[in-house]
Amino acid sequence: MTKGYIFDYGGTLDTGGCHWGRLIGHAYEACGVPVEDALFREAYVYAERELGRNPIIQPDYTFEKTLSVKLRIEMEYIDRLRPQLGVMRWHDRVLERLYRHTKEETARSCRVLERLAAQYPLVLVSNFYGNISTVLAEYGLDGLFGHVVESAVVGVRKPDPRIFTLGVEALGLKPGEVTVVGDSYDKDIVPARKAGCHTVWLRGEGWTDAQPDGSAADRVISSIEQLID
Repeated sequence: MTKGYIFDYGGTLDTGGCHWGRLIGHAYEACGVPVEDALFREAYVYAERELGRNPIIQPDYTFEKTLSVKLRIEMEYIDRLRPQLGVMRWHDRVLERLYRHTKEETARSCRVLERLAAQYPLVLVSNFYGNISTVLAEYGLDGLFGHVVESAVVGVRKPDPRIFTLGVEALGLKPGEVTVVGDSYDKDIVPARKAGCHTVWLRGEGWTDAQPDGSAADRVISSIEQLID
């Protein structure tokens, strides 16, 4: 029986299950940014690695500022390889579109979390940049989680199962009494199962078209609202 929940953040509460790389790629396409998919993917991975290696994001950065920095790193990378494209001129348009989308998705997630928080303790476990508390406050989610386990703070990153063990300990429960909800099969569901938790996979559009077999998920959902149906 579930006595507490652990939630992932990025891709789960802010995009409705869509991988952030895919979401940004769709925004590029919708805004008419003239870059081929292979180059965009290369730039996306480069930006993620830069943000992981260097303390660029500060604790007081909002998500809007974080996203702006991420897009700038991507677009500067593309401009170095294809200067004739001048993709930086699309920065503000892409940012506005993505930020509007995340506000809509986090509002949906907030309504679900409020319902669950009335019955269960909630903990957030996230690979993030050290500013997750600022981001939660920005979206009105800051009062819903009893504890936040952030990779940049605790020094453990998914898919290491130990980060979920830290979440279970924060709940004060046994692993078998905890359900983990996340969008990434490899980074959320598989390691959470290894940590002994129950798992709910929010299956959306992944970074690749390949579909995992799903055997580590106790339940598969396509929208966050299904948690309270």
